Amino acid sequence: MNWLQRLPGFTRSAPGLEWALWKKLPWIALAGTALPLALVSLAYLAAPEIPTPASERALTQWFYIAIGVVVLHWTLVLTAAIGCVIVMLMKGPAFVADGFEVQHTDQPGSPTQDDMREKN
Repeated sequence: MNWLQRLPGFTRSAPGLEWALWKKLPWIALAGTALPLALVSLAYLAAPEIPTPASERALTQWFYIAIGVVVLHWTLVLTAAIGCVIVMLMKGPAFVADGFEVQHTDQPGSPTQDDMREKN
């Protein structure tokens, strides 16, 4: 049983910015994850050899800021990915699931063409 049938005569739209962005999203996600973690690593390397409570607090604060930036970046990448998928689906071929004739809207309750054919 074929639930979805393509609409005849529908022309598909040309791909645009969504495909270019879609292909770059893995690299954008990787770069946005690696950069804050690299900065935290540099902060740990630059930390004094004998830690003080103030330096420990600063390192912990850098770590939490990096986690927040990474999570924010992931949500932005996910939002962009959802937008790309929506645009791709909208530009794709049109389908009809349950095509049926609708009554004329200017005259509610008027018989459809199928009703007229059944009477004849």
